[in-house]
Amino acid sequence: MKKIALITILSFVVFACGNKENNQSISNLIDSKNVKALNDKKTALQAEITKIEEALAKLEVKKEEALVSVATIKDTIFSHYLNIQGNVDTKDNILVQPEFSGTLTSLTVKAGQRVTKGHILGRVDDAGMSQQLASLESSYALAKTTFERQKNLWDKKIGSEIQFLQAQNQMTAAQKGVAQLRAQLAKTVIHAPFSGTIDGVFVEKGQVVAPSPQGLMRIVNLNNMYVSTSVPESYIGKLKIGDQVDVFLTSLNKTYKGKVRQIGNFINPNNRSFGIEVSLPNPENLLRPNQVAKLKIVDYVSKGAIVVPTGIIQEDGTGANYVYVVEGSNGKTGTAKKVIVEVGKSSDNVTEILSGLSTNDIIVTEGVNSISNGMKLNF
Repeated sequence: MKKIALITILSFVVFACGNKENNQSISNLIDSKNVKALNDKKTALQAEITKIEEALAKLEVKKEEALVSVATIKDTIFSHYLNIQGNVDTKDNILVQPEFSGTLTSLTVKAGQRVTKGHILGRVDDAGMSQQLASLESSYALAKTTFERQKNLWDKKIGSEIQFLQAQNQMTAAQKGVAQLRAQLAKTVIHAPFSGTIDGVFVEKGQVVAPSPQGLMRIVNLNNMYVSTSVPESYIGKLKIGDQVDVFLTSLNKTYKGKVRQIGNFINPNNRSFGIEVSLPNPENLLRPNQVAKLKIVDYVSKGAIVVPTGIIQEDGTGANYVYVVEGSNGKTGTAKKVIVEVGKSSDNVTEILSGLSTNDIIVTEGVNSISNGMKLNF
């Protein structure tokens, strides 16, 4: 308190003792809006205040005391993270659509049922295509028999070439007709495109169905989950396929370990970012599409780093960052020393110190706002 009072009084003397001409000069500078001259005046006054502070530091005889908390610096591994938000999704989440329009004659599944790839989910009325196929198959069988007999005769040089070619053409045409109708008939059977769970069924047996935005049913597979998000373009080259990512699900209050599986090659011109996908394990089957996820992606690692709590770093009038260390510690008391430091990246409430501190230095962690350089400390 004594130091603050002296600074206040002497600062007042510096300003008050200036002659009227000086005061008039400042007023004139303000009125003229001369920014450069005002900045020069401000710099000169700040230099005077700095001299006062230095003089007080030398003149003070009695040092105040403060109760603080301290910690000894140990080197550690420091990691910096990119924190972004994304959405959980899966490629295996689709609305099943009919390939053939007609009456749904069979529906073999219900909501919640597990199915495997290729499982028959239902059938659509084929509108008489089964009878047409039977007729075409009979025609094909006859054409094939005719061709085989004509071929035997032709091999024996009996009959004309045109008869042989006509029989061959009729058989080929009948064969293609059968294949085409079989392909059309296969579209009346609705199969599961992949293994998964029927999440919902939106139609009933006997209903006329056709491709629609609603679909027939939804099938979901929760085994191949991932998180999609966008990353600022400044991280191009910093992310690699296989990089580990911490994924926190707010709805589950649970953190998963994921890996970058895809990195986009296109920069979105609207927000200057590119997309990535992070694969997620789902052993407990708790992940669901569209869940909100918070991602922590490691973008910087420093081994043997010196870190301090971010909150203890202060800034002086010159813009320099500093912390207080303990000098002459005997285990319970010591003296505060202001140390200028160069700071690096910050993450999880700690900041890497690039220079100014060393291993085994004792730093003040609590009470930094109530102490000053040279003050006696109790801890």
